[in-house]
Amino acid sequence: MLILSGQGNPGEKYAKNRHNAGFLVLDEIHAAHGFQPWRSKFESEIAEGFIGPGRIKTLLVKPQTFYNETGRALSKVAQFYKLSPEDIVVLHDEIDLAPGRVRLKQGGGHSGNNGVRSMIAHLGENVRRVRIGVGHPGDKSRVMPYVLSDFSKADHDWFDPLVRAISDALPFLADGNDERFQTEVMRLAPAPKHDPKQNR
Repeated sequence: MLILSGQGNPGEKYAKNRHNAGFLVLDEIHAAHGFQPWRSKFESEIAEGFIGPGRIKTLLVKPQTFYNETGRALSKVAQFYKLSPEDIVVLHDEIDLAPGRVRLKQGGGHSGNNGVRSMIAHLGENVRRVRIGVGHPGDKSRVMPYVLSDFSKADHDWFDPLVRAISDALPFLADGNDERFQTEVMRLAPAPKHDPKQNR
């Protein structure tokens, strides 16, 4: 069994924020792969389904604890289903990646991301992370307003294709072929050109 968990904040106020990129990807996966309806459990919204030709049983998880406490809810899910950190993939926004870039990571620190910090505290570092680049506003003091703002109209030119690409490439991730997953995502949705001074 595989758990796909998104990072985000609950409620309409935050629904389209950059910080909710993980939730938005899960919504696309939910629709595209025919998952069962969302239901509330483990301080989360969860939905069951299957991914890919191998019909890998998958649970989508949207913690409702707010971004900085997502590890608490996710650990409840993992304990109930008796899953190890290696069975969990967390999707989250990443300001240290340029807009439209995706990097799969396992291990390492939280890089200042409090949601990832919570996840590591509750589950350890072996959880795989799909880091979705949203770019950096250029100044540390502007980071919080930036990630808690909605994606702009221009952002959707790259974000919407990227969301679909992650969903379409998901069978590779479910099969454990992480490198092929990342390659396929970038083939389907090449990252836009950007100013390296603005987005690392």
